[in-house]
Amino acid sequence: MIRSYLREGQGPTTNAQRWWYSLGNLGCSIPYQAVGAALLFFYSDVRHLAPEWAAAVMTGYSLYNAINNPLMGYLSDRTRSRWGRRIPFILFGTLPYAVLFAALFAAPFDGREQPLALLIYFAAALFLFESLATVVQTAYYALLPEMFRDFRERTDTAVRMNVFMTIGLLIGAALPVMLADWMGWPAMGALFGVISAAALYGSTRGMFEHTRSVEAEAVPLRVALRATLVNRSFMTVVVAQTMRHFATATLTAGMAFYTKYSLGADPGMTSIILGTAFVAAGFALWPWRQWVANRLPARTTLMLAYALLGLAVIPLALVQNLTGALLTSVLLGVALAGLILMGDVVLSDVIDEDEMQTGQRREGMYFGMSGLIIQVAYALSAIVFGWFSNGYGYDPLLTVQPETVNAGFRLFMSLPPAIGAGLAVLALAFYPLHGARLQAVKIALAQRKDDPA
Repeated sequence: MIRSYLREGQGPTTNAQRWWYSLGNLGCSIPYQAVGAALLFFYSDVRHLAPEWAAAVMTGYSLYNAINNPLMGYLSDRTRSRWGRRIPFILFGTLPYAVLFAALFAAPFDGREQPLALLIYFAAALFLFESLATVVQTAYYALLPEMFRDFRERTDTAVRMNVFMTIGLLIGAALPVMLADWMGWPAMGALFGVISAAALYGSTRGMFEHTRSVEAEAVPLRVALRATLVNRSFMTVVVAQTMRHFATATLTAGMAFYTKYSLGADPGMTSIILGTAFVAAGFALWPWRQWVANRLPARTTLMLAYALLGLAVIPLALVQNLTGALLTSVLLGVALAGLILMGDVVLSDVIDEDEMQTGQRREGMYFGMSGLIIQVAYALSAIVFGWFSNGYGYDPLLTVQPETVNAGFRLFMSLPPAIGAGLAVLALAFYPLHGARLQAVKIALAQRKDDPA
């Protein structure tokens, strides 16, 4: 029998609850990162699908994901069950989510002989996987602002979540090519699916939902969409997040190509380069929290992290060997730590402000709409990949690539991410929820907690 996950009142969470909840981020991060880092390489370079076809599938996937995210978030907000609004999606969606992820890397066709069959398999597997991934991950992240209601709990949980995210980055983005060389792509996908499912099921030990949130009357879809899209705080944050995801999607999707064709190294070394960045990010989380986030406003912290990211990608256009790439990846990891620490914390502030305006906790809609808009980043990254790869002469059917491919992937790894980081800083300059306005929201929430009637 599945236990109840509902909780009366809004008391503080325990240390164990914060750790168990945070474990779920490992289950969300591994598939997400593996899709971003290895899927284009697997279907283009391993299965020999034409890069423009692969880019078209990824673009379509991003558009579908954009539509799917707010709908699943709204469905989560409206769900009423004895297990809560979010947790049923995790309990019953995790297993098929993991199975469909594994299927992505078990394509039985080769693009040289059966290009159309490979294209259909790729599109079908990816779209089915995305449907389940949106359900599970939106429900998981929507629990963060509901379970943890003050800045201390949120940043403390964010550090723990990002410890597991760093591990997920290391596994999902850095290891696929290396592990696939050793055990094969289908076995790698199955292994990652098992780890992800185990982490998500384990995380339910620390999850709960407030009875008051479950019993509240849901906002109609049209009203919910309008209230979200006219929220200036949300729109400025989500534009910045979109540029962050554009930059990181470009870096992870292009790293294997960059390693192979620009550095002249074994593509398996992608794991070492990305792994170095993610380990550096893990070590940088504590300094970011103690020395920056606890001393500067959240908006300022995020702007600094984005500025550092924009500077960190520039050397990728210039370095000539693996050592230079590894040193650059350390700087990238330090910037990444600041971004992953504060991203969901700032969005939680936006959700708090919305509660003051609408009287509802609408985490699902906000994380869903965030997912919708952020998908622009992945569509844009796929389009830019197709443009650079074709424009500089990359052809997966060639045994030896033209010399122009070297320069093409150098520019792909440096120029688009730097532009994305700069646009994120610009967007945050217009973010209004800081200073006196943010403090007023926190005071109002505290008063509401003391007087729930």
